[in-house]
Amino acid sequence: MTDQPKIAGTAPIPVEVEAGKTYFWCACGRSANQPFCDGSHKETGFAPVKWQATETRRVFFCACKHSGNKPLCDGTHKTL
Repeated sequence: MTDQPKIAGTAPIPVEVEAGKTYFWCACGRSANQPFCDGSHKETGFAPVKWQATETRRVFFCACKHSGNKPLCDGTHKTL
């Protein structure tokens, strides 16, 4: 079991999301399909974060896994 997530990147990942669609954000940082979960979290103590888009638009998912606004970027990567 891990206390801290793996930092998957040091910049947010822009994604065009669709209104009403559900996304599962990788919280552990181990997914090969960043920023989304691929099941790599098993046995880490982390679980993906379920997030639903309220409108079709571009959003910026957190890649450093330390955002205070998970799963979206809040700029925390600038302080790591």
